[in-house]
Amino acid sequence: MNNRMNYFDIYKHQGDSTVFCYRSGNMVYEEAFEKGALIACGWNSAGYPLNVLTNCPTHIDRKKYMEPFSFNIEIDGQSVDFGLQYEDFNTEKNEDNIISVLTLNSTIKPVKIKIYTLLDGTQMLTRWIEIENLSNEQLNISRISVISGALETMDVSDYNTDKGIEDYYSTGYFYDDRWGNEGLFKWNTLHPGNTSVDGRFTRNRFRHPLIFIKNNLLGKIWFAQLGWSGGYSFNIDYNAKKYESDTHLSFKAELTGHKPLIVLKPNEVYTTPCVHIGHIAGDLDDAVNEMHAHIRKSVLNMPEASADDTLINCGMGAEHTMNVEDSKAFIRQFAEMGGEIFTIDAGWECPPGMEMRWGDYNGRNKPDPDRYPNGIKVLSDYAHEAGLKFGLWVDIESIGERCDTHKEHPEWLSVNPFGEESPRFMDLSIPECAEWCESELERIITEYELDLLRVDHNVDYTEYFGMRDCGCGRLECVNFRHNTAVYKMYESLKKKFPDVIFENCAGGGGRTDLGMMKSFNHTWVSDWQKAPRSVMITNGMTIALPPERVDRLFAGMGCHTLGSFDFHMRNTMLGHISLNVTSPVGADWNTEQIEFIKHSLDIYKSFIRPFLSDAKIYHHTPDLTDRDDCVIELSAPDKSKGVVGVFTLCGSDEKKLIVTPKGIDVSKNYKVTLDNNRESYTVSGRQLKHGGITVDIAASLSSELVLYENI
Repeated sequence: MNNRMNYFDIYKHQGDSTVFCYRSGNMVYEEAFEKGALIACGWNSAGYPLNVLTNCPTHIDRKKYMEPFSFNIEIDGQSVDFGLQYEDFNTEKNEDNIISVLTLNSTIKPVKIKIYTLLDGTQMLTRWIEIENLSNEQLNISRISVISGALETMDVSDYNTDKGIEDYYSTGYFYDDRWGNEGLFKWNTLHPGNTSVDGRFTRNRFRHPLIFIKNNLLGKIWFAQLGWSGGYSFNIDYNAKKYESDTHLSFKAELTGHKPLIVLKPNEVYTTPCVHIGHIAGDLDDAVNEMHAHIRKSVLNMPEASADDTLINCGMGAEHTMNVEDSKAFIRQFAEMGGEIFTIDAGWECPPGMEMRWGDYNGRNKPDPDRYPNGIKVLSDYAHEAGLKFGLWVDIESIGERCDTHKEHPEWLSVNPFGEESPRFMDLSIPECAEWCESELERIITEYELDLLRVDHNVDYTEYFGMRDCGCGRLECVNFRHNTAVYKMYESLKKKFPDVIFENCAGGGGRTDLGMMKSFNHTWVSDWQKAPRSVMITNGMTIALPPERVDRLFAGMGCHTLGSFDFHMRNTMLGHISLNVTSPVGADWNTEQIEFIKHSLDIYKSFIRPFLSDAKIYHHTPDLTDRDDCVIELSAPDKSKGVVGVFTLCGSDEKKLIVTPKGIDVSKNYKVTLDNNRESYTVSGRQLKHGGITVDIAASLSSELVLYENI
């Protein structure tokens, strides 16, 4: 149903229990307050409230689930998911969204719990919780599931299928959590039992917190993201037995870390990060585009952090000598290519010859005087004269051993559970430390007249979860207050500097979650640029984030070592382009390379970029396991134009593909251009829909770019 209205509504109805019905687009989710607990009652993907037949509601039977509760909170070792008293339920509606607040009081612990739900007309809802300590004592919070409970039950005997229980459901997520493997997406069989997809705490930090759960029998998908830079776990409990027709499926989005997660002080209120969860009848493309619509409208909607410009960033860092004359030569090269911003990456704080040891010097936050004897403004001015904006890299949350702050404030360093001090990672849960970080960033932006601030975060994931006395004699997990302080800092700075572009990075894609992204214009998603994995990363990370938010690099970081020139460039054209150099200082520019770069950037600027910030995206090959090709398509929402990137992966000789664009209108006529030969032809949308486009690619690690435009 592509023409649905922007519909959202929340209503409460009374029966044997109080039921709350959340409707957005054609998604319906219901909860009931029953016998002192808030219970997840089920979902519908076709717009029907679960009591559409008033006397025969289709709510899930809570007795089939040991934990049917729609959230989990544990305080001082005691669950407070039950024993609750209803206080109030309010809604506030405007033209963009509706937000409800359900207020509950615990009879077990002295806390008030407020459940917030936002609907915006997309088939996703946003859920977060406030926990208020009503007592004069401190309370240990040791478990938080922001949303949980039953997704659905099935009586498979109703569906006339001979499939087995391991055919009913699939889960989709990023299967690797290591550096350089971000965004590697895979569909997996959901086996009976418990499936856990974890990040940052029990697994590494390079897995974006995203999950899909697909009902293979009934054509429905649940999809969720957690806006949180800390530890998390998505838990799916699939209760099914071989010779029984009933199946039961439940889900939790849980925050993880050493216990207690946070110590709640008297009268303190803790606000959880947000879970964004949706439900749709359709395929992965339907779910992804619905998720991107929600993210654009209600998550990454800070006006100061708009992604509309998508200016082409060009940079150099420690892989080069970084002296003034070489930097000027690179600025000239970038200007000739068609770049729009020149950014100096890690190494600007280091003495000459020490670029690759930039971590030791991190935290100086001043240009090294031997490297830049006349200050860094020389390069800023030179870039501006060449028509480029100027940007600078900073890793403000880390301090190296050669930094004065490291010596002056060792108490700012995080401490792990063994009492060992982190070598670099600062704990922003300490107010003085957070204040220093924010003031330093404000100084850097102002003093060096930045047009772009590139924020990095190079820390081992094991250092995220130090323990610190919260100020009342108890240890708590640093991660919770630290991340809250980080979010607050960047939001404050972005509002102070609305015209400065904020680019997020965390050792590559170590912190791409929606909580962190709120105050950033776009984000680095990986440091891995070598083919074929570079395209696999683009493929996956444009599932998680809208493409205009996803930075991809052409040239640099080893990308030149594998794959064709066109493969590298077109990989970046499906997101937000960043450039590195193609010729070392002193070498003549390869005119063939420069011509292709300029041609490609002209396509990006004039054809792709005008619709990129609200593009639909279609992943023709989302799961690249055992595939030797990858096809990604961007389409204007009005179906007037689009672009398809076709890539061959390893072991793909003389590949002939039939690509059928998905973002076309069968009633229109289109001009189709195959960029390899720069040849065009005219065809009807109906022919495209039924016959597709034949693409010939001669070898592995090569590509074709297909453009189509309504005429």
